Amino acid sequence: MVFASNGIKKLTRWQRWHVLLLCALLLVAQAQAQDPPLSAPLVALSTPAQDAVLLYDVRYATLRRLQWGAGIQRAWGFVADGCRVLLTLDDKLYTAKLDGDDLRALVTFDELPDSAWGVDDPQPAPDGQQVAFTFWRDTPNGRTHHIAVVPAQGGTPTVLSRTGREFTPRWSPDSSTLAYVSYRERVAGATPFATAAPTVPPPPNTTPAPLVMLNEASLWLVRVATGERFPLTGFATGSVSAPRWSPDGTLIAFIYSPQPFSDLLWMIAAQEGAIPTQLSRATTLLLDTAWTPDGTQLIFSAYRWQGTSDNRLWRTPIVGIADIDGAPYLPEHALTHADFPRFSPDGRYVAARTAYALAIVDLEANTHTLLPSWADGNTPAFWSPAAFVGESACHK
Repeated sequence: MVFASNGIKKLTRWQRWHVLLLCALLLVAQAQAQDPPLSAPLVALSTPAQDAVLLYDVRYATLRRLQWGAGIQRAWGFVADGCRVLLTLDDKLYTAKLDGDDLRALVTFDELPDSAWGVDDPQPAPDGQQVAFTFWRDTPNGRTHHIAVVPAQGGTPTVLSRTGREFTPRWSPDSSTLAYVSYRERVAGATPFATAAPTVPPPPNTTPAPLVMLNEASLWLVRVATGERFPLTGFATGSVSAPRWSPDGTLIAFIYSPQPFSDLLWMIAAQEGAIPTQLSRATTLLLDTAWTPDGTQLIFSAYRWQGTSDNRLWRTPIVGIADIDGAPYLPEHALTHADFPRFSPDGRYVAARTAYALAIVDLEANTHTLLPSWADGNTPAFWSPAAFVGESACHK
C-alpha cells in the first residue's frame, strides 16, 4: 500500500496514527496469508489427475500445491540442493522453485518441432550436476527412445544409447554411470524358454508364414563421461526390467521375467562380465523393488507372494533365497495393496503406496501417517535430497 507524502502531511496527528496502524495490520495479514517456508524432509508427488505437483512437509504435515496452467504435470523429484522441483509439463522437462516461480525449461532441441519430441522418466544425478531421461523422437520410421542427459542448468541433450529402444535410466550413486534396459526382437521358439530353430526355406511357390516376434530387454551400463556402454545380462530368452543400484554402487538388483507376468528377483555386480545371482525361485508379479539404506536387504512388492491375497511389501537379505529367507516388511502397519517403497535419504522414513493412498512410515518411532485423499495416486513419491535443509536456506 502506497500513500502520497503530501496527503499524509494534511492529515491530523490522530489520523496519521490510524493510517500507520492500518498499514501495519495489512502487512501482518499479508505475511500470514503467505505459505510458511517448507522444512526438511519434503515429499514431491503428482495429483491423481496429474494436473499439479504437490509438496508435502513431513515434519509439519503441511501441503503446498503447485500448478502451471493446464496440461499433464508430473513430479520427478528435486535437483541440486533440493531448492528446485523437477517436473514434466506435457512431455517437456522443467525445474521450478519450491513456490512454483521461475519455471525453467531444461531441454533445448531445435532439430524437430516441439510436437515431435519429448522427455520421460527424468532422473537427477546424485551429485546434482546432470539429469538423465528417456528422450523420445518421432522419425519417418516411427518413434525412437534413447537414454540422454543434460546439465542441471539445461541445454541440448547428449544421447548415450544407439538402438532407439532404450528406457529406464538409473544413476549409480557416484553419478558416473547409468543403468538402463535395451529392447531387441527375437523370433519366438517352440516355448517361451527357447529360441527359434533356424528358418527352413518354404516349398517352391508357397508363401512363408509370418514370423512371430518377441520384444525382450537386457540390462546395460553406459559410462556417462566417455559414452562407453556394454550389456550386463545375456539371458537367451526373457526380459529384464527395474534396475536398482545398491547404496554403495557395487550391485544392481533387477527383475527378470522368463515370460510376461512371471517375475523373479535377481542381482548382478556392476561390472562387465559379471555373473548374475538369482534371489527368488517362485515366479510371481513383482511391482517394484528398493534397497534398504544399509544395502544388506532388498524390499520388494509382490502380488500373492507366499499365499497372500494382494500385493504386499517383503524384505529379503541379499545372501539367501527370498522364498526361504524373506519375510513381510512392516507387517504391523498393514500396508495392503502396497507398491513404490521409497526411503528418505537419512533412512528414517519410507513412503509407499497402499491401495493408492500414500503412507509415510517413521521407522524410528514405528508409526505411520496415511495422507488424505489428495495424495491418492499410482505413482511413486520422491524425497528431497540429503542436502536440503529447508526452504529458508534456499536462494531467493
